[in-house]
Amino acid sequence: MKALLLWPIMPNSFWSYQETLDMAGLRSTNPPLGLITVAALLPSDWELRFADRNVRFETDADWEWCDLVIISSMIIQRQDFRDLIQKGVALGKKVAVGGPYPTSYPEVATEVGAHYLILDEGELTVPLFVEALNRGEETGVFRSAEKPDVTLTPIARYDLLDLDAYLAITIQFSRGCPFQCEFCDIINLYGRKPRTKTPAQMLKEFETIYNLGWRRYIFVVDDNFIGNTRNAKVFLRELIPWMEAHHYPFKLITEASLNLAEDDELIELMAKAGFVLIFMGIETPDVESLVGIHKLQNTRQSLIDSCHKITRAGIQIMSGFIMGFDNERSGAGQRIRDFIQDTGIPQGQFSMLQALQNTAMWSRLKSEGRLQDGLATFHQGAIMNFVPTRPVEEITREYIDAFWDIYSPEPYLKRTFRHFMMMNGWRGKSDRPITRQEWQLFWKLLWRQGGVRSVRFRFWYQLAVIAIRKPRLLAEYLATLGVGEHFFNYRYEVKAQLEQQLEMLKQEQLAEDDAERETIHTSQSELTTQAR
Repeated sequence: MKALLLWPIMPNSFWSYQETLDMAGLRSTNPPLGLITVAALLPSDWELRFADRNVRFETDADWEWCDLVIISSMIIQRQDFRDLIQKGVALGKKVAVGGPYPTSYPEVATEVGAHYLILDEGELTVPLFVEALNRGEETGVFRSAEKPDVTLTPIARYDLLDLDAYLAITIQFSRGCPFQCEFCDIINLYGRKPRTKTPAQMLKEFETIYNLGWRRYIFVVDDNFIGNTRNAKVFLRELIPWMEAHHYPFKLITEASLNLAEDDELIELMAKAGFVLIFMGIETPDVESLVGIHKLQNTRQSLIDSCHKITRAGIQIMSGFIMGFDNERSGAGQRIRDFIQDTGIPQGQFSMLQALQNTAMWSRLKSEGRLQDGLATFHQGAIMNFVPTRPVEEITREYIDAFWDIYSPEPYLKRTFRHFMMMNGWRGKSDRPITRQEWQLFWKLLWRQGGVRSVRFRFWYQLAVIAIRKPRLLAEYLATLGVGEHFFNYRYEVKAQLEQQLEMLKQEQLAEDDAERETIHTSQSELTTQAR
């Protein structure tokens, strides 16, 4: 079998870092771990070609060569996903699809002609798909309610990647999350019982990436790295000596719940293992909203104190914030803005709430008759896909103002400086050289923020202070300022997209009002005629 594996185009978004990538001469933030893991699960006698369309497009020769096209996708990639399926069908190729998007919305892939739907987790469903092919079946949907043992997951095919194209390489320790936040679909996709790989398995994966020559960021893409605290600690205790022996060749990033702040030992282990940045779903500083969405783990301690504790340990926080929860009070946008400034968090992944299909929130809103048409995706330029409890225009206006202010250059530089000054300057001793991409980013950053932008004087002052007082954090500090260049431009796109949608809503409301007035006028005319 000759299989062409495709990863669709990722539209510009909070996570794309497009401007920053362009400055560094990179093409994409990170590769599709799921798809290159599927490549490792396929029979060894298959011939494979791989194309991440964010790095390079597949060629006409690739399409002509293959017998089968395999496409994985997230919701945000839906347009290119549909286009690729239709192209494959038009060319007479068999098309198989998988990933989070078709798993949550299988009807979309079926509607546009996909022959095989390899859903849920590939360790269990890829073998079912291969068996069906061997039997000569022309179509099929392959699902499994069971969750696979990830200790049996093979090492992803990192050799298929163009490593020079990416900001970070992806790796995974666990799947699943023990919490039950109402709006989140992770527990539907991967369950509430975190499943972890063994330390030996993880170290082998780190060794594989190391031997390929990678020396930049590694994103441990768990939805909650500390979901199984015990196993996380066991792994970290073995990772630390490996990182020390290899002179800390990587800077590690992951996602974790805010209850990390309750465990001093775990914080210390993560810092010593080389974790420099953690994404945390804070969602909102409004405690009543957190209780309403069942995110009780964020209500046990002061949110600001928890953030400061983690930051002081030397770990930068990236956070998630959402507006539009039920019974949210006016001014939520300002309160989130104030929280981000108070904590100094440079990157706040900030969006309006969306009801994702088959989540507890989606089921509740459906039963209440509040869902509206349109697929949900946590995209900064998307208005909610349900009727909120306060006016949608009010929420959207607050959101636009907050997003615009948070990612204006001066506030961004101020809080980034404050965040890094709060951080412990310890870093494991590393002989990792600064890469060509990093040098390119830094030089362009010096020109933009140190020369062209109005924040030039603040930039040079802060840079000097960090260089003198936190020299081991200097490269990370500059990288964080480089990421800001993406947001400085992206805020214009977000504002334009949302204002366009608000105008559409306004026109729809005017049309409905006109129709209602016409109906009333017609009814009055009929009554007048009857009276005569």
